[in-house]
Amino acid sequence: MAEKIKFGTDGWRAIIAQDFTVENVARVAEATGEWLLNQSVEPKITIGHDCRFAGELFMETAAKVFLSQGIKVYMNRGFISTPMLSLGTKNYGCRIGIIITASHNPPSYNGYKIKADFGGPLQPEYIQEIEDVIPDFSTVSYHQIDLKVEEAAGHLEVIDLETMYINHVKANFDLHAIRHSGLKLVYDAMYGAGQTVIKKILPEVELLHCDYNPSFKGQAPEPIAKNLKELEELIKAKGNVDCALATDGDADRIGLFNGKGEFIDSHHIILLLIHYLVKYKHLKGIVATAFSVTPRVDRMCEIYNLEQRITKIGFKEIASIMVKEDVLLGGEESGGIAVKGHIPERDGIWMGLIIWEFMAKSGKSLDELIAEVYELVGEFKFERNDLHITEELKSKIIENCTQNKYTRFGEYQVKELQTTDGFKYFFDDQRWLMIRPSGTEPVLRNYAEAPTLEEVRKILKMCEETITQI
Repeated sequence: MAEKIKFGTDGWRAIIAQDFTVENVARVAEATGEWLLNQSVEPKITIGHDCRFAGELFMETAAKVFLSQGIKVYMNRGFISTPMLSLGTKNYGCRIGIIITASHNPPSYNGYKIKADFGGPLQPEYIQEIEDVIPDFSTVSYHQIDLKVEEAAGHLEVIDLETMYINHVKANFDLHAIRHSGLKLVYDAMYGAGQTVIKKILPEVELLHCDYNPSFKGQAPEPIAKNLKELEELIKAKGNVDCALATDGDADRIGLFNGKGEFIDSHHIILLLIHYLVKYKHLKGIVATAFSVTPRVDRMCEIYNLEQRITKIGFKEIASIMVKEDVLLGGEESGGIAVKGHIPERDGIWMGLIIWEFMAKSGKSLDELIAEVYELVGEFKFERNDLHITEELKSKIIENCTQNKYTRFGEYQVKELQTTDGFKYFFDDQRWLMIRPSGTEPVLRNYAEAPTLEEVRKILKMCEETITQI
C-alpha cells in the first residue's frame, strides 16, 4: 500500500527523493486533473516551479499527467514566484494553477501548491476533495507524452508569467517616486524566485543572494531574523541603508529591516500597511488576520473604524474571506500578507514595494513611520521560537495545553486562554504567549509579545522551561 499523501496548511510538502518523487507528484497531479475534469467543461490549468532542485522535472511530470487527461496546460519555462503563478491563473482564466514549491522549507524539501481561478489558494474543502482521490499508484500514461508534440498541437502553451507580473507591478506602483526618493534600498532574495524582479523594476537597489542556487547554501529560505544575518551585517557595515527587503523561496513572504539593521516583524508590517492604506490612501475594508497576529491590530481597527476577522492559521483561511467580501488587508504572523488592489494572495515583493512607496511619498524613515503606528497602538516587541523536539514530547505538550494544565509560565500568571487555532495565553493587555505545532514542519512554535525584546525572550525562555519539564 502506497503511503497516503496529505496536504498541510499550505500544500503538500515532502523531502526530495524520499517522498517527493516523480511517481508521487504524478499521483497528486492525477487526482488534481480528475477533480478539474469534474469541475470544467473546457478544463485548463497553469503550472510553474520555483528555484528548488528538480523543479522543472516535477513540473513537467505534472504537466504530462494533465495533458494525458486531455487538459489544456499553460506552462511557464524558468522559475517563478508563487504570486506570479497565482496572477497567471487568474489572468488566463484557469480553474486552478499549480506551483511546484516548498516555499520557506529547508532545501531538502519540495512541494505542490494549488491555486484557484481568483488568484489565491484553492479553498480547503476543494483541497480535501483532491486529497481524497489521490490514487495509490499513478494510472495514466504520462511517460508517453512528448511536450514538444503537445505544444505543436496547441494542447500546451508556454507562457511568461514573470513579464506579466512585472507589468502588473508597473501599473500599480509609483516606481518613479521610489527611484528618485534618494532612499538607499537593499533586497535579499534568499536565492529564491523573486531574484530577478527587483533588478528589472528598480535597478538601483542593491541585491543580495539574487543568483541561482537550488541548495540555498544550506539555509532554509524563510525571511526571519535568524536566517538573515548576512543582510543584517551588510546594513550595519554600510551605515547608509534606509530599508532592506527580504523574501522567501517562492517570494510570497516578507522580511524587513530598518536602517539600523533591526528586523521588523510581520506584526509591525501589517500595522504599517493598514496605517498607510487607510490614512494616506483613504481605503477601507475588512482586516482579516490569523490567530497568531498581534492584538494591536484590534486597536488599530477600532481607531480607524474597520471590521476585523480573526482566522485559523493558513493563508487559505484568509483568502476564503477575501474572495467573498471587501477586504482591505489579510495577514499572518509568518510574513504572508495580501492587500486590496492585488490578487488575494501573499506577496512579499508587493508588500515591500508598498512600504518603499510609503517611505518615498511621505519622506519619512521606516522608524518614523513605525513611531506613527506606536502613537496609535503603543510600543511592542515580538519574537517566535521554534522548538525542534520529539513527536512524543510535542504530543504531550499539546495534550497538556488541551487539558488546560498550564496556568502560569514562571512569574507570568495566565489571565485568559484563547484556542481558535493553537493556545494563546494572555497575561495582561500587553503580554501574551502562544503555543502551536507547525502544520508543515516537525516543530513546536512558541510566540510571545511584550513591551521590550528582553521581556519577550524572558517569556519564551520561561515557556520552554515550563513545557519541556514532562
